[in-house]
Amino acid sequence: MSDLTRMSAAELAGVIKRGEASAVEVTTAHLDRISAVDERVHAFLHVDREGALEAAAAVDAGDRTGPLAGVPIAVKDVIATKGVPTTAASKILEGWKPPYNATIVERLQQAGTVMLGKTNMDEFAMGSSTEYSAYGPTNNPWDLGRIPGGSGGGSAAAIAAYEAPLAIGTDTGGSIRQPGAVTGTVGAKPTYGGTSRYGLIAFSSSLDTPGPCARNVADAALLHAVIAGHDPRDSTSIPQPVPDVVAAARRGADGDLTGVKLGLVKEFAGDGSEPGVLGAFRESLEALVKLGAEVVEVSCPHFGYALPAYYLIAPSECSSNLARFDGVRYGLRVGDDGNRSLEEVMSLTREAGFGPEVKRRIILGTYALSSGYYDAYYGQAQKVRTLITRDFQSAFEQVDVLVSPTTPFVAFPFGSRTSDPYQMYLADLFTIPTNLYGGPAISVPCGLSDGLPVGFQVMAPTMADDRMYRVAAALESAVGTLTPPEL
Repeated sequence: MSDLTRMSAAELAGVIKRGEASAVEVTTAHLDRISAVDERVHAFLHVDREGALEAAAAVDAGDRTGPLAGVPIAVKDVIATKGVPTTAASKILEGWKPPYNATIVERLQQAGTVMLGKTNMDEFAMGSSTEYSAYGPTNNPWDLGRIPGGSGGGSAAAIAAYEAPLAIGTDTGGSIRQPGAVTGTVGAKPTYGGTSRYGLIAFSSSLDTPGPCARNVADAALLHAVIAGHDPRDSTSIPQPVPDVVAAARRGADGDLTGVKLGLVKEFAGDGSEPGVLGAFRESLEALVKLGAEVVEVSCPHFGYALPAYYLIAPSECSSNLARFDGVRYGLRVGDDGNRSLEEVMSLTREAGFGPEVKRRIILGTYALSSGYYDAYYGQAQKVRTLITRDFQSAFEQVDVLVSPTTPFVAFPFGSRTSDPYQMYLADLFTIPTNLYGGPAISVPCGLSDGLPVGFQVMAPTMADDRMYRVAAALESAVGTLTPPEL
């Protein structure tokens, strides 16, 4: 393997800027790595070799500059990329090429990054294991027989397999942090509205949040700074300055957390977690205390209702958002032989185009929004969401950040949870509350359990993204990063 593929994003940017390697050489090394290992990992759905080399050549020619000029990046296939297939891992969008770029993609281009391609995911971001991709699952580089998390398993696996130093994911209920935890990488969910959703294929509009994936905290912060900021094309975008997450990560890397209060959520104490996960989490907590942090137990009594509330709110919003995939305007069309009504064509198209998990959530959401049930289900779930938000606000009056394991268990074998959707949904038990609240959270590797990565989650108040980066970087300085076995 080329040494270039082992470097961090910050190192690669420096190497290119100093002329020690060209952007084309860096890009070629990563494209070669993809060719060598992705048949086994299946992190990518589409590799844009020609476009990547063209973008890299533009960097070398001085036409594209920026803080990450020449650094390769992978983009989750739920984000619109002009002229490059964007399928949301669904048959219903197979081969679709958007006529425009998402705001995040525009900002990546302005920063000089080189997009390698689009990464695999659970269809329409609905899943926790990337087993629900219409194009086959992604394999975890730590153990190819285990899941890489979901829905953004492709982005996390691409980083863990050294196919890309950076990636973009989206987090609706944990889909950046949970894959980061089980692949031993860093995944950050910014404050909702802190990164633009324009050009993001919507799953649940009040929850979806694009964010950075990387192999270390400093790289995640660099990418966060590039993609964040107000976007007038997104009505939910926050018109406030982005917190200085890069400076916060650097400060945290110094290993001094004197005066920082960490809130240990009482309701998350051992709730369904594997012993190895709890052990690694507690050791990491002790490491943070040695750096000067103070641990305070806090109660968030409504966190226990987050999972059922989420699985009413998210499916309800998805049933509305996915109504646009009707076989009429774009994408797959089935049964249009001139002898069928529009309703029959729509029904046949959705039957052929949507996978089982997407159908399950559409049915659940449509039921929850139906006449006579809206107030009993969706309305009640939104009330619970308000109570969870108040729990967060109350907790942050006592502490600076909240901490927990990212997931209750390590990466599980393929097929072990698909027969029981509830067991699959439990993978997001610790991540979902933050999405309902809208605050930022990050997962950083904190050790191993049975030879597999464990994630440590740091949650912060809205628009206090810098706090989570400081604590995450401090933990990383104490426990180090993880290196997956060679493929």
